[in-house]
Amino acid sequence: MESQFARLQSLSESPSAEFDLESFLTGLLDRVRTILKADTSAVLLLDDSGSNLVATAAQGIEEEVRQGVKVPVGTGFAGSIAAQRAPVVLDRVDATTVANPILWEKGIRVMLGVPLLAGGQLLGVLHVGRLESNSFTPGDEQLLQIVAERVAGGVQNARLAAERSAASLLERSLLPGRMPVLEGMEFATRYMTPEDRSVGGDWYDGFVTASGRLWVVVGDVAGRGLAAAVIMGRIKSTLRAYALLDRSPEDVLTLTSQKFAHFEPEALATIICAVADPPYHEFRIASAGHPPPVLVRQRGGAEWPALTVDSPIGLPTLADRDGETVNLEPGDALVFYTDGLVERRGEDVALGLERLRSLVAAEPAEALCRRIVQRTFGTASPPDDVAILVVRRRA
Repeated sequence: MESQFARLQSLSESPSAEFDLESFLTGLLDRVRTILKADTSAVLLLDDSGSNLVATAAQGIEEEVRQGVKVPVGTGFAGSIAAQRAPVVLDRVDATTVANPILWEKGIRVMLGVPLLAGGQLLGVLHVGRLESNSFTPGDEQLLQIVAERVAGGVQNARLAAERSAASLLERSLLPGRMPVLEGMEFATRYMTPEDRSVGGDWYDGFVTASGRLWVVVGDVAGRGLAAAVIMGRIKSTLRAYALLDRSPEDVLTLTSQKFAHFEPEALATIICAVADPPYHEFRIASAGHPPPVLVRQRGGAEWPALTVDSPIGLPTLADRDGETVNLEPGDALVFYTDGLVERRGEDVALGLERLRSLVAAEPAEALCRRIVQRTFGTASPPDDVAILVVRRRA
């Protein structure tokens, strides 16, 4: 028994660089059957809704996986384990105790199941069964719980790897490849994330509609990681679609907010939009809960436009949104950013805003963007996601 468990432990600690969840689960379930003298073993994972267990891997009852069996949490044998987050030993398998008919149709007489938990979070259920009426012992339960810890770790590692891969793809697909090329205008951008992740909910965008209208957008979705990035992509696409109507930035923000408040009420984001018609000297700016841009003057000094900050995207708006018109003289620039640039833990955000205003200077857009990053972070990674967009009228 000890040598078999040692082999089980070795299998479950496969190098992460070559980790394959399907092979990991299949090999582990096969080993569990041998050690526990079981005829069947299966892993059911919680779906994205958190309300159903989905058969993901099985040995001896492969039909569960092929048929995509789903068990509601709280229903039947596996559902009860998930709801109670505790082991369950079953000495009678029939329609009154098990939700999945495949189990009793196979002739399984007794079953043992344990929850898959990682950091207090329910990931799914691991269960085994026997064709003979030979009950599982407390020792069997203890061993299966040890195996469940390793299965949960493997599932969690696989999901983190998948999230990193998906996040990397999102990062490349959601940020614009380049800003518009317009006579007399300069753009510079930066997108930075902490070392522990490659994408988040911050973004910038710049595009020109068919009428020639220039849109500059910077936004920040509540939350972090892949989930925030997915919502960010939806908001970005929605805003672009409404921008094609050639409505004011206030109207576009209102329409975008109404769409998300109705269809995705869990989404929350701050956005600032600046819109200009040719020759792009006058910008109409509207903010949905987002900090104002810094207006850098060629003649010297920097200031904050007198901008009304309305409610974020996703929250109901009780009144019409307001906007502010800003004129750019030759050499003037507008610096848009997300709060990761100015907010610090334990510090009043007003200090961060003043720090940003004091370090900007009248210079070309790329040089100004580089100055902001270097004087704010130096060579270190930012503590939070940061998006910066500088638009400047050439001197």
